[in-house]
Amino acid sequence: MDGVTDRWPAGGGLLPAARIPGGELGAVAASADFAVLPVGAVEWHGPHLPLGTDLILAEGFAAESAAEAPGPRGVLFPAVAYAACPGQTRPWPGTVAIRPEIAVGYLADVIEGIVAAGFPRLLVVNGHDANMSTVRAAMEWVSGRRTASLLLVNWFQLVTPAETTEIYGALPARGHGGAYETSGVLGFDPDAVRLDAATDLPPRPKLPVSHPYVLVESRPEPWQGWSGHVSLASEEAGRQVRALAGQRLREIVAGWVAAEPPEPPTADPLPTGRES
Repeated sequence: MDGVTDRWPAGGGLLPAARIPGGELGAVAASADFAVLPVGAVEWHGPHLPLGTDLILAEGFAAESAAEAPGPRGVLFPAVAYAACPGQTRPWPGTVAIRPEIAVGYLADVIEGIVAAGFPRLLVVNGHDANMSTVRAAMEWVSGRRTASLLLVNWFQLVTPAETTEIYGALPARGHGGAYETSGVLGFDPDAVRLDAATDLPPRPKLPVSHPYVLVESRPEPWQGWSGHVSLASEEAGRQVRALAGQRLREIVAGWVAAEPPEPPTADPLPTGRES
């Protein structure tokens, strides 16, 4: 095997982009199946979770995307650390928020730079819910400029509400800084969690309707910068969450890299449907 392909673990895996010599980047990109970009936030999640909770989860699950052999070859880029944050967490200590318009422009430049370096397939692994809109907007912009297949996966959605109910019981577990997110961090970095530092704070009940909606409020009560039954979190639950979400992510990646690549973007007008 040549020096470039020797860099990957046997049967696939991830290479850290920050350690690839510039002179070898082209060959690595040509041999890779995809690139990975974790996106997180620096944000208050309560007194029990680290400010880098979303980064720990984004980077942890990004590494899970090619954690089993045999599998695809990926290149892991350094994480995007700072993000737009909701009004509910901005006043709390340690939250470092950037404006949404800055976040979209910054992410667009980062994503286009990775694609331009020779990685037309880019997986973005998200650890911070507010990133879903800004990353999506940036991806749409880049896809109109470059030939690219851009896949956005939010770790939080890889385990269903029904499955978290099986793990934690009937009490709400999926709130910001709640048992589900706390367990996720415990699955990767248990030393970063202080379970005894926060009391349970049941989240505000959802609206009594079955229709989909998005509700944004300045400060819902009860609210102390987190919500949920933290006492339900455990390292065992964290291992379950990591294993289940990691497997789902690998299934998504396998189907994605096996699919046909996209056509180049075009500025051609829409067809009129009339014969020329």
